[in-house]
Amino acid sequence: MEFTRSFETAVAQSVRERYELLEVRNAAAILQATNPARMAQVEAVLNGFSVLTTDLLTQGGQETALAARLNGGFRSLGWREGRVDVEVALNLRKMPYKPANETAPEVITTKVPSEGYKVDNFADRIALDVEWNAKDGNLDRDIAAYRSLYDTALIDGAILVTRTLEIREFARALGQGEVGLEAGMTDAEAKKLLNTTTTTNLKKLADRLGRGDSGGCPILVIAICDRTWDNFEVEPRDVAVPKIVADLAYQRSKKAQKPAAGAASDDEADAEDADTQD
Repeated sequence: MEFTRSFETAVAQSVRERYELLEVRNAAAILQATNPARMAQVEAVLNGFSVLTTDLLTQGGQETALAARLNGGFRSLGWREGRVDVEVALNLRKMPYKPANETAPEVITTKVPSEGYKVDNFADRIALDVEWNAKDGNLDRDIAAYRSLYDTALIDGAILVTRTLEIREFARALGQGEVGLEAGMTDAEAKKLLNTTTTTNLKKLADRLGRGDSGGCPILVIAICDRTWDNFEVEPRDVAVPKIVADLAYQRSKKAQKPAAGAASDDEADAEDADTQD
């Protein structure tokens, strides 16, 4: 499926400057046209949000502080968690047999319930989920739900907030650099930071949307990246970021020259981190 770029005009520049965006079926333009008030709320929450260093240096639990802050911002504006359940009623109509003095049909009803699952935020025909650092299987679940909700005319489109894959490198640098709140982390500890390829990220989502998993549902993806970070307690961003990048390059050169003895492999780190949730 071809990716579209209506967000270049439909989404405020202040959001585009601090997040990576992706969409299918001109989702941003459609959501902006059908519900400008709610889209203004989305932009307000995103503009008021920043990734903190502690977000990058803390492994996920049931719901990380980052996801809680984002969801809390939407809830304060009237968005609510929701779940759509489906119930199919099967009616067997037994027709009357006059020789047996039957005058009316007998109806036997059997109900088949199908429970749905929760979407983080619903508001006026828009579904919105925050998938910060969950197992990537959550993306399949989310996209399937959006497709079903769209096909049954319950939503006009969906928004999914996730993270870029590259931010894991930024997190590693923070954990080992001068700016990080937990400087001096070991390499094994750093590998546990937001760095698994088995958790939700923009690349995993692009693969699914690109092969058409969303069907006809317009979906706008907003990915948190290093530009969303704004936790410079020590020094300004224009000074801190070059130091972080330089430190990361230095760490890579050291590893290339002399691999750390007993260091966990990337696959082992991925397996450990795959248990993290939102």
